[in-house]
Amino acid sequence: QVQLVESGGGLVQAGGSLRLSCAASGSIFSINTMAWYRQAPGEQRALVATITSAGSTYYVNSVKGRFTISRDNAKNTVTLQMNSLKPEDTAVYYCNVQVVNRDATAYYYWGQGTQVTVSS
Repeated sequence: QVQLVESGGGLVQAGGSLRLSCAASGSIFSINTMAWYRQAPGEQRALVATITSAGSTYYVNSVKGRFTISRDNAKNTVTLQMNSLKPEDTAVYYCNVQVVNRDATAYYYWGQGTQVTVSS
């Protein structure tokens, strides 16, 4: 079993910064893609950013130049640095991790979610 624990959400004024972290633990052979999603009230969960095991990154257009995703493969952690936050960034943020088992099967796991609120 794999557990994901998120931290770092909170309330910030527009233009401010927050740093989200997600730590994976448990039965982990290796981790492929790590990602952050977010879900605003009344909306579906949506992809924010991804990072591969080799460090290649992808960002949705709305966060490019403001958010940075990074990972520590030794610690099985993924981080989302969010700068120049806007009220429209308000959402519950979830980390998502693809864990690979020794038999090469792979499963996706979700964190519990952390609230980010940006006031105008």
